[in-house]
Amino acid sequence: MTTYFTFWHWVAITSFSLIFLFLVLISLKEKNQKNILSMIFSSFLVIITAGAFSIMAIDKYTKKAIIYGVKNTRILRNETIVFTGFVKNKGDYTIGEIVLTVKLVNKGHVTGNVKGGSFYKPSGLFDFISSFGEKTKTYKPQKVEHSYTVATLIEPGKAKYFRVEMPFPPYFKHVSEFTTISAH
Repeated sequence: MTTYFTFWHWVAITSFSLIFLFLVLISLKEKNQKNILSMIFSSFLVIITAGAFSIMAIDKYTKKAIIYGVKNTRILRNETIVFTGFVKNKGDYTIGEIVLTVKLVNKGHVTGNVKGGSFYKPSGLFDFISSFGEKTKTYKPQKVEHSYTVATLIEPGKAKYFRVEMPFPPYFKHVSEFTTISAH
């Protein structure tokens, strides 16, 4: 994506490249030929690790987005739930993509309203052998999570409307919904 790197990303990449070049030049002055390659390799590992952490830190402070006005509507006809709302770029730089993650959790686990069959699924030796290597059909997950790209190339200060539709498990009762976004 062309907007992933900001000015500060390029400053970090350039400075770490110059430091690596400096360390390679120092390594080449070593008299023992066996140590040169190991010095260059260890310099490379240190620079790559420090560069990756600095890129992540720069991302945290330059790519700022918020989500607001989130509403959901359950469509019973096709067992789906629709989330609508807005995402806004609060930072000073263009954001390449904003990803919305929606997590639905069956509240029976959260509130303590748990029946014995929720966690323990009785089975026999034949069930174990026959279902080896594949999922059993009686298992019902109590958490569903999906991620969607809701905005791309969003300018600073701009907001975009989004609408996502995801399947809703019909066996869920008293559902908790969690929405989070990440900007890249």
